[in-house]
Formats: sequence, C-alpha cells, structure tokens
Amino acid sequence: MPPPQGRGIAGPGDDPFAAPADPMPCFRILHVSTGNVCRSPITERLHRHALQERLGSPQAVRGCGLLVESAGTWGHEGAPMEAHAATVLADYGADPAGFIGRELLDEHVIRADLVLTATRDHRAQVISMGHSAGLRTFTLKEFNRLVRAIDPATLPAPDPDLPDSGLVERARALVGAAAALRGWLLAPNPESDEVYDPYGAPITFFRSIGDEINRALDPVVTALTGVPAPA
Repeated sequence: MPPPQGRGIAGPGDDPFAAPADPMPCFRILHVSTGNVCRSPITERLHRHALQERLGSPQAVRGCGLLVESAGTWGHEGAPMEAHAATVLADYGADPAGFIGRELLDEHVIRADLVLTATRDHRAQVISMGHSAGLRTFTLKEFNRLVRAIDPATLPAPDPDLPDSGLVERARALVGAAAALRGWLLAPNPESDEVYDPYGAPITFFRSIGDEINRALDPVVTALTGVPAPA
C-alpha cells in the first residue's frame, strides 16, 4: 500500500491534545498498531482520558506539553475506529469522537519522542523505518514493565517557573531511563509483551483487550505526570 500524500501530524484545531499553534516544548507519544482502527485508537484515547483525569482538565493537558497520537503500519487511512473499539472507550468514559485512522509515515516517527506499539512486530517495523527510533520505541507492555522499575524520585518535576514546559523534561528523562533498563529487565516470556489484535472478534474480546491496555497504561501515565490514578 503506497503511503498517502499530504498527511501530517494533527493540527491545533479545538483538540486539547493536538499540537499548539504557538511554538512551545512538547513531547509526542505515538501509539502504533496494524490498522489504526482497534488497538491503537483504544490506547490513544484511553491515554488521553487518563491524562485528563490526572491533570484535571483538557486545558491543563494542553498546557502540559504531552501530545498523544496514533497510526497504523497498514493503517486504514481516513477510516473511523471499529464500533467495538468505540464501545470499549465509552465503557471507560473516554471519548471516541472524531477519530480518523492514519497510515504510519516517516514524519510520524521522526516527530515522536516516544513510540509505544501493540506488538514486537510493530516495534520492529517502526525501528526498520530508521530515524534513530530504537531507543524511543517500545511495546506498550514492555514500557510498562520498565517504567515500574524506575524510581519516580529520580525523574525531574516540572519547573514552576516554566509552565509552558509542562512535563516534557520529565517525560524525556523517563524514556531515557527506560531505554537504559531494557537490556537488564527482560520479559518473563516474549508473549507477555504482546497486545493481540481484536479485529473481527466479539465485543467480549475487545473488552478484554481494553482492560489489558488500560492496566498497561496506568503506571505509564502515573510516571509521566507524577500523579497517581484517582481512587
């Protein structure tokens, strides 16, 4: 499938998670699966929802500098997410509205500060695109495992004198620490780093995948923000 022309990173618009119009420090998180209609949309929107829960409002999320997006290695360009995926998001109170599928392009990888993939194959595909992506590309579950081993006290807190920088410095330090741990903290088995594709499956399987993704994201969002999940 040839890559579509003229597609770029989401613009500012009304989306609090899109890139701001004015230059400011930002940290782009890219979630990658195959079609960008099931796993990566669920992960993107759950991640956005979790950030909003931790930080308190869409405006606070926009100001923090963390931008969350997704794409697919064989993405259904312009397609909506699968109906079951939207249902799963609604189960968690996350917003599925306005989602549009994207084919993974070089520019997405180039601009991403952290790439979180559904599977090891997706990770390999991202790295094969080049752009020095190896040290910032992990499977979601791999990153979860590494993040849980990092002492949050070693991560920088946002500078109150530089509110526009938000949590960017902390996020960059987190990725560096996770990359340093990768060779030392291995998965108990390779399959434990996979999030399997629910495409074409019944809603019960979609919900089980949604639960896996939500549990994998929880410590990641806590580490990124320094704010634990609400009780």
